[in-house]
Amino acid sequence: MGDVSVLAFKENGFALQSARENEPVLAYAPGSLERASLKRVLTAMAGERTAIPLRIAGRAVETGRLAQAVMPHEHGHVLADAHLAGASETEAAIAAALNAAHDWSRMDLTVRASVFLKAADLLSGPWRSRLNAATMLGQSKTVHQAEIDSAAELIDFLRWNVAYAQRIYEEQPVSPDGVWNRVDYRPLEGFVFAVTPFNFTAIAGNLPTAPALMGNTVIWKPAPNAMLSAHLVMELLREAGLPDGVINLINGDAAEIARVALSNEHLAGIHFTGSTGVFNQITQEVGQNIGRYRTYPRIVGETGGKNFVLAHQSADMDALAAAIIRGGFEYQGQKCSAASRVFVPETLWPLLKERLCDEIATIKVGDVADFRNFMGAVIDEKAWRRHDAAIAGAHASNEAAVIAGGSADKGRGYFVDPTLVVTCDPHSPLLRDELFGPIVTVFVYPDNALTETIAAIDRGSAYGLTGAVFARDRKAITQISDSLRNVAGNFYINDKPTGAVVGQQPFGGARASGTNDKAGSMWNLMRWVSPRTIKESFVPPTDYRYPFMAAE
Repeated sequence: MGDVSVLAFKENGFALQSARENEPVLAYAPGSLERASLKRVLTAMAGERTAIPLRIAGRAVETGRLAQAVMPHEHGHVLADAHLAGASETEAAIAAALNAAHDWSRMDLTVRASVFLKAADLLSGPWRSRLNAATMLGQSKTVHQAEIDSAAELIDFLRWNVAYAQRIYEEQPVSPDGVWNRVDYRPLEGFVFAVTPFNFTAIAGNLPTAPALMGNTVIWKPAPNAMLSAHLVMELLREAGLPDGVINLINGDAAEIARVALSNEHLAGIHFTGSTGVFNQITQEVGQNIGRYRTYPRIVGETGGKNFVLAHQSADMDALAAAIIRGGFEYQGQKCSAASRVFVPETLWPLLKERLCDEIATIKVGDVADFRNFMGAVIDEKAWRRHDAAIAGAHASNEAAVIAGGSADKGRGYFVDPTLVVTCDPHSPLLRDELFGPIVTVFVYPDNALTETIAAIDRGSAYGLTGAVFARDRKAITQISDSLRNVAGNFYINDKPTGAVVGQQPFGGARASGTNDKAGSMWNLMRWVSPRTIKESFVPPTDYRYPFMAAE
């Protein structure tokens, strides 16, 4: 896009509807139309075996090197066969992105935005059941977890990002008489490398589309455990009118693809969600290659978390118990925001322990196509083994006890029971290390040790993503909120530390949890532009002399 100003928007009839409401979350109650529709699509999709090509410059590319996408809750069931990219396909995708950049970057924002607004409307309607079904089957999400993710949240990202982009473009400097000052919000010079996770289809859709909305072209590397839903997101965008080469989707070996992308001189940005370790490797490689880039790459990353729930003596017991169960066990604890370490005063613990154990015993785990289940399977065998080992370690420990759940079975699917552990060791690895599974660890602290417990939460983990306090005492809430100000980028008072909603709670954390660029906000979109300031003088001076130079 060329020069941008508020005046130009008005003259061009720029009137995109700003988002003011979030997409409704459907209930899928028995007898509802949405339930019947989704059930039909689940059956049909489970009976198919999809071929997933690469998508480079708009073309479907088949390499013959294949990887299978399976159901985590029935790992013998293959849903799709995905063609894998190597170095040559990655180079081709980069070339396609660079080739598409000239025209796409110069399109008016209204034109670019129309693609993503149409995609949102398509997803809200005819695509909803398809993408939800792919997320349920391929990533083992329950119907509710899929609906809030691959439908509602992705729709919200697409719509709210347009509203935020409009606000950014409307931010223009003052122009005194005789001068027109304006800011041209240029996209980055080069391509953006988007690396997306398995656990949220919405995040996987947002990471390539947010930079693209701002005029960038993108190389998209999805997680290997979410290839089916990523494929459908790409097809949705194509149906919405996304031009060829703007987003290029390539599955394949992450290390090989990253090596090619990160060594290319035209790398302009990285949009990443995944593990802290992988993000550290990426940033280190960028640092080693820094001298070869045409511009300093923008690095935006959201990584891990070891998220806390801190209960005060004044906490509401019912709300606290519900938050621990939902925050810790929804989607099998495979949320970067999941509650995984809980700190409870000793006066509350006996009743809370009984309440949690009773409730956890009622949780159903199994096939997500059975809507009675609260949990599905963890994503793959590697994850299952990590959780099984952590539970075995807790069983064997002299300083920890498994008081609910504690079983894991991978015979048919990668199932791990919702597991509650209590430890007397404030330095336990169970309170320190991210497990990314349905394991919640409780530490019971003396009633008079709130200050020391706050300090232990601060020092006890490298992460800084989400956290929650439960208290009815406003003085305690204020003390905890202030003391833990840097421990959570998203802080919740009397609510679980999961479930951030686009337009309501911009999401992201610092420390080892990432760069805190707040997905679903103007702050994130600003990372994908390189503003150019333009001053135009209508009546420029014609004499170098200033008035003060005149004779007395």
